[in-house]
Amino acid sequence: MDKDEGLALLSKLLHELFEIAPEKVVPDADLFKDFDIDSIDAVDLAVELRKQTGRQLTPEEFKKIRTVADILDILGTPPAGNA
Repeated sequence: MDKDEGLALLSKLLHELFEIAPEKVVPDADLFKDFDIDSIDAVDLAVELRKQTGRQLTPEEFKKIRTVADILDILGTPPAGNA
């Protein structure tokens, strides 16, 4: 998945799950500060991303996510162990 596809998917999911305006979903947006997402919301987002992409985040990847760009970087790389 390229970055444009990832950004479109993430914009759609954040809007559907948390009513975040798609135009606010930009790479440098902080999920926790800018969108007021908490840890439960982050888990919900990870589950929905897995459903949409088949890509399950590892615990290490999940802990590193802070911004939209962090998610896009993860979506653009193969899962650990499948490289």
